[in-house]
Amino acid sequence: MKEMPFPEVYGTVTVGERGQIVVPAKIRKIFKIIPGDKLIAFAKKDGPIAFIPASNFGKFLDLAAEHLEKIKKEL
Repeated sequence: MKEMPFPEVYGTVTVGERGQIVVPAKIRKIFKIIPGDKLIAFAKKDGPIAFIPASNFGKFLDLAAEHLEKIKKEL
């Protein structure tokens, strides 16, 4: 099975009093995130938190379906 690479670290964020965070500029530039864009948040109870631009969600689902098919074939 192919080993998953570690994600790159882009810095830290601080949670404000209203629960808001600022997405680091480097990530906004890479993913072309602009003010007003919607992000979908994913998290495991005691695991990582991830954000996916809503505009890329269909692509994310397609990739997830591909990986699930590969796993099914291996079983």
